[in-house]
Amino acid sequence: MTPRDPSLGRAVRRAFDSLAAARGTDAGPLAPREVGHVVTVSTGVAKVSGLPGAGFDELLRFPNDLMGIAFNLDEDAIGVVLLGSFWDLHAGDPVQRTGRVMDVPVGAGLIGRVVDPLGRPLDGRGAVVSSGRLPIERDAAPIMDRAPVTVPLQTGTKVIDALVPVGRGQRELILGDRQTGKTTLALDAILAQQADDVLCVYCAIGQRASAVARVVATLKRHDALRRTLVVVTEGDEAPGLQYIAPFAATSMAEHFVEQGRDVLIVYDDLTHHARAYRELSLLLRRPPGREAFPGDIFYLHARLLERSTHLAPARGGGSLTALPIIETEAQDIAAYVPTNLISITDGQIDLSPTLFALGVLPAVDVGRSVSRVGGAAQRPAYRAAVGDLKLAYAQFEELEAFARFGTRLDARTQHIIEHGRRIRGCLQQMEGAPIDLPAQLAVLEALAAGLFDDVPLERIASAEAAVRAATATLPPHRRARLASSAPSRASDRQALLTLARDALSKAGEA
Repeated sequence: MTPRDPSLGRAVRRAFDSLAAARGTDAGPLAPREVGHVVTVSTGVAKVSGLPGAGFDELLRFPNDLMGIAFNLDEDAIGVVLLGSFWDLHAGDPVQRTGRVMDVPVGAGLIGRVVDPLGRPLDGRGAVVSSGRLPIERDAAPIMDRAPVTVPLQTGTKVIDALVPVGRGQRELILGDRQTGKTTLALDAILAQQADDVLCVYCAIGQRASAVARVVATLKRHDALRRTLVVVTEGDEAPGLQYIAPFAATSMAEHFVEQGRDVLIVYDDLTHHARAYRELSLLLRRPPGREAFPGDIFYLHARLLERSTHLAPARGGGSLTALPIIETEAQDIAAYVPTNLISITDGQIDLSPTLFALGVLPAVDVGRSVSRVGGAAQRPAYRAAVGDLKLAYAQFEELEAFARFGTRLDARTQHIIEHGRRIRGCLQQMEGAPIDLPAQLAVLEALAAGLFDDVPLERIASAEAAVRAATATLPPHRRARLASSAPSRASDRQALLTLARDALSKAGEA
């Protein structure tokens, strides 16, 4: 029997001591992980079982980095809205909880970028740099944290700024039939913000790729993309992405609002959003209601648009102005979704296919358009210039319809019709050409004073352009006073009238 080697014993003890020390320093947390499996897969939705702890709106992870949102919490399964391509997903695939709700990246790095609702870049300019993340579903600001709408949002479109004004923090619905210029009107409003310190968010919901490409090209051509964030879902993408798109875009915008910035957001359009939600709801067997839309579509759009507001100074004083777009069929504003949105928003801009067919652009039906808030924020110079312009235009439209029957008209009625035709001619405007405030005021003052009444109809466009061009000679202090919230001065109005009269005189001589 050989004697024991003391060095071997010491080596064994050292080995066990090091193992004990390593075990003592291992403080890695142990957490349970729920992993379920896919039961069935349908178009854009899936049923999942084996996740008893999942909560409503929780984000779930599928194979190949596919994400989903827990939408229906049934007794034996979970209905999940899939956020991406689901063609490679099959029954039996594993599903894992993430323990968090759906959120998106936010920050200044998103301005000037084109992204999808998950924040992934679509413009080929590399990864998006974000400063944080916000959930897509957030509570609207409480009433006590809100302030009155007191500052106008200049859209650069004469007929809107004069007759249907929009204030910062307002929700103004744009509705009309297909191909009546809804997107163009909203896009012109974005272009008009480049002169002001207003950031813009354009949210395309279920649009054709070619239509989105045209919008992005227009923004680039006018150097407006550098102050605009574009969130895109195309029509052939999963309905789940279309469903979350406006909520994701709103959270991205709210990041800047909470920093005290003014933001304009365009939802183009909520018709596609409602259809995507209907598709998801019917696939998940939620009961349909009027016109096969689930009853909670009203609540869906209400909680989206309630997030647009003007915050109180204690909250930074930022504002989020919403221009939701909706498509009507045969001008039926009594349909379910248009009715919902009209009751939720603070007014609507109605685009008429009849005016569009006649070449009256933008085809705003002044009689059916209204702003319930923006008039209080309208500049005093506008209120003084517009006066009874809307009433005169409405009288003209009624008399024009009556005159089509060939009725003999007295001199006063004929004057109202001729004056109304010149109002309509002066309010027309080319797309992609927003007009600044002094130029609009000069045209409106000239209209109110009847300076265009002696101009032949075929020369109205050139005469109106001459008046606008003449405003370039206005001194800076007068331009600043017109754009301020100070009471309107008779001297400023007289200066605009003199300028317009001289411009029309020179245009007539030419």
